[in-house]
Amino acid sequence: MRLTVRSFVIACVAAAVLVPAATAADRMWVGFQDDPMFRWDPDRTAAMDTARSNDARIVRTVVDWSLVAPDRPGQATDPFDPAYKFDDVDDFVRNAQQRGMEVLITLWGTPKWANGGQSPQVAPRNMRDFQNFARAIASRYSGRFSGYPFVRFFSVWNESNLATFLRPQFNKNGKIVSTRTYAQLAKAGTTGIRQGNKQALVAIGETSSHGRDHPKKGLTDTVAPATFMKGVAAQAKRLKLRFDAWAHHPYPFPVAQKPTQRVRYPNVTLTTMPRFEKDLDAAFKRKNVPVWITEYGNETRPGEPKGVTELQQARYLPQAIAMARKDTRVDMFIWFVMQDSQGSPWQSGIYREDGTPKRAESRFGRAAGPVDAVNGMESVKGGTRNPLVTVFLREYCANNPVGTTVGYTVRGFQGSKLLSVAQGTAPLAIDCTIRIRATGLTIAKTPKPKKAKKGKTTAARKPKAPVYRVEVAANTATTAEIVRTITITGS
Repeated sequence: MRLTVRSFVIACVAAAVLVPAATAADRMWVGFQDDPMFRWDPDRTAAMDTARSNDARIVRTVVDWSLVAPDRPGQATDPFDPAYKFDDVDDFVRNAQQRGMEVLITLWGTPKWANGGQSPQVAPRNMRDFQNFARAIASRYSGRFSGYPFVRFFSVWNESNLATFLRPQFNKNGKIVSTRTYAQLAKAGTTGIRQGNKQALVAIGETSSHGRDHPKKGLTDTVAPATFMKGVAAQAKRLKLRFDAWAHHPYPFPVAQKPTQRVRYPNVTLTTMPRFEKDLDAAFKRKNVPVWITEYGNETRPGEPKGVTELQQARYLPQAIAMARKDTRVDMFIWFVMQDSQGSPWQSGIYREDGTPKRAESRFGRAAGPVDAVNGMESVKGGTRNPLVTVFLREYCANNPVGTTVGYTVRGFQGSKLLSVAQGTAPLAIDCTIRIRATGLTIAKTPKPKKAKKGKTTAARKPKAPVYRVEVAANTATTAEIVRTITITGS
């Protein structure tokens, strides 16, 4: 990911309500990052409409601390301290909510007052300053303040294994030092975010796909993502670092490569993700750590002379999403960017600079729609009666306060057979969801596999788990009906 200059702002630059890791391959939060179009363009609301028309359900933005707080706030934990300049971020999250899209906010960039007058890539001298900022922004978008939407997803720093975004990567002896610095940033950021919003889901890492692990004269200092991850993990126990997911950018490198590109580990593209995930669990001593793909894209020619053709991009885009879908760890996939523009040096949009669609445009919605995370998938223990399900109703928070009564009709099906119908009400939660029971529906147990008959050389086929479809039609007194479909599998 490249850096675009706008007073040194970066343009490119999931927890109970997330789809469970075991079914993440079937549901993902899919969307775009495009700050020039979504935050700063005069037609940004139209750009948001275009994103949603392509079945985007999430938009990512990078909030530059050095721009939001160019002067030290008097009360840094106060989300409404007059020193903070959040106007464009406020507009961004409101516009996303009105269109039923979630937001991922990535925090990056140190103000000069916090790091001794150095560039935004240099960490603060006192990590408490970053923690206070993280607390303020998470609090501002915690859903507790009218007119300031709840933001579900956050992440800490951006491409922290590159000197482009975090310096230094090495000391004068060539030893990697960025992992220790980043672990401290991650601890401060996750702590602050949770202080401001206990329901937020927080990712760390935001690693680039490649690095060298040693300084090389004349080139930007980089650390390979798997090396970087292990270095951060080595600090985790001491810092008591807790996080919900590891965020990664598995871009092909060089840019003309396809999603199936093979790279040498510890570099991590889509093909080496399984090994990385295994090492991620081992390094942090956890099982099935979720992974968010928070940037991916293929640049096209002629905007990027070394890029792919528009036809190749159209082939690679659904292939990349399909590869992510097959990975049971991946809860999120964000394409960078939606539209080529003067504000971004990255030409991976599915629209050209004049707004006309590239060949990939028709492929995005077809790949994103079937994995739409708002139409969730949940695994429920066999024998459960009246299963409890989560229903995402982000749009309702735009015009209804927390606690608004949501009426619903819920129908349970197995195949085409209607099994149950129920009606009820539930309060709109601060995170823009409701929790309802599919009253009258009982989830069958998965049959036990039959033993192979004596003398047979092939084992008996494993029985399929029962699958149900729950259709929820919801409405409030002032807003139109929304229909969600929840898939339930018995275990």
